[in-house]
Amino acid sequence: MGRILGLDYGSKTVGVAVSDPLGLTAQPVEIIRRKSESKLRQTLARIEELAAGYEIEEIVLGLPRHMNNDLGDRAQKSLAFKEMLEKRTGLSVIMWDERLSSVAAHEALLAAGVKGRDHDKYVDEVAAAWFLQGYLDWKSIRNKEENDAENED
Repeated sequence: MGRILGLDYGSKTVGVAVSDPLGLTAQPVEIIRRKSESKLRQTLARIEELAAGYEIEEIVLGLPRHMNNDLGDRAQKSLAFKEMLEKRTGLSVIMWDERLSSVAAHEALLAAGVKGRDHDKYVDEVAAAWFLQGYLDWKSIRNKEENDAENED
């Protein structure tokens, strides 16, 4: 089983997380930074390197919905980034609701004793790990339900 890459796509950063080989846990990896929102060539190249190095089989990309479930400008940019990722990597890209992932990341960093002024160094990759973990948990439950249904037959 290959690993899953989690990406928190922002205007000037991409937080990166990766699953363990069994798809049970998500770990923060790094933050890819760029000078401007439109400079994506190096960002895509780095994601491609990470995907090859970690033997990634699919990508989970955060979808920043508004609290009322609407898709705003940031979500539209994430959907466009999804298309770029699929073309560049040839991998399936799953969009995953990332609402409150940054809040959860800040809380996790506080709980870990990281000073507030240092949060920007880590928050994007921790947010990516947070929603990737949500996806892994959902996938595990779904697989268990499918196996249970097969065993009933």
